[in-house]
Amino acid sequence: MPLNTSEKTVGRLSLYRRLLQELSTASVSYVYSHQLATKAGVTAAKLRRDIMAIGYTGSPSKGYDVVKLAESIAHFLEDPEGQPAVIIGVGNLGRAIMSYFGGRRPKLQLVAAFDSDEKKVNRVIHNIRCFSADSLEEYIVQNSIKVAVITVPVTQAQNVADILVRSGVKGIMNFAPIHLRVPSDVFIEDIDLAISLEKVAYFARQNKQKKEA
Repeated sequence: MPLNTSEKTVGRLSLYRRLLQELSTASVSYVYSHQLATKAGVTAAKLRRDIMAIGYTGSPSKGYDVVKLAESIAHFLEDPEGQPAVIIGVGNLGRAIMSYFGGRRPKLQLVAAFDSDEKKVNRVIHNIRCFSADSLEEYIVQNSIKVAVITVPVTQAQNVADILVRSGVKGIMNFAPIHLRVPSDVFIEDIDLAISLEKVAYFARQNKQKKEA
């Protein structure tokens, strides 16, 4: 992936791939840029620029080949040799993520989970073995893990992040409702479910008031 690819562009490409996979499942073979752009909520011009940036071109008469475009995006986004990831925190949220993510991205897989609860350690949960949190640093170093997901309580999140950074992790998805301090060369994606729900509730209320006005 080119180093100058923006975070927003990567996010849109990932969205395009999901939409293309849905079209493929529905037995759609070709899609025009304006059709895919409408589904993605972007302009056709922006979509075409994103697609051209990965070196793929469609047919003026047929549009984009759904399967080939999805494969082209996957080749652009993913490490061809595969990229293992780990998850720290096997509570309700952690288990839900493990269940949802299993098998969705063959080149990007959760390969291990970690928790401090002895009742969860050495168990296989959603086809992923859970290890003791005490072995986190050793496992990451030995297996050259660069991607991790944090789903621990807020009081533990910074300590976990420090361990991950010290061990060589370069990308973190953080579900703990706290801004984590990490070096500038570590990419972090904060997912705050409470903020997202508040945003949804606010706009739902605004739309209701507009309708009633």
